[in-house]
Amino acid sequence: MILRHVPKYHDELDAVLRALGDATRRAIVERLVKSPAVVSELAAPFSMALPSLMQHLTVLERAGLITSHKLGRVRTVSLRPGALDVLHLWLSEQRTPAERQADRLGIHLTRTSFKEA
Repeated sequence: MILRHVPKYHDELDAVLRALGDATRRAIVERLVKSPAVVSELAAPFSMALPSLMQHLTVLERAGLITSHKLGRVRTVSLRPGALDVLHLWLSEQRTPAERQADRLGIHLTRTSFKEA
């Protein structure tokens, strides 16, 4: 196996994980998975001032998870297509070694149980 360090990949992953480390921001992303929404609609379920919600949106936008555009006085927020791909990629890379380790444990337990029987 060849390992190489890809700085941009890790920087992007760090930003996404930091952004999703907050429950409010995760709830916003979960809502935006369904469809784009205006800021006032996103703010409705939270008991916080609009400037506080805007700070959360700024963190998500800087992490590359969302985009927004303003038309008149209405700001619409959307989940950026492929925004969670970096997280999915990292999780799949972690899953493979863990699955191999679990497979080896399963083989060991099977062999051990046959020897005891």
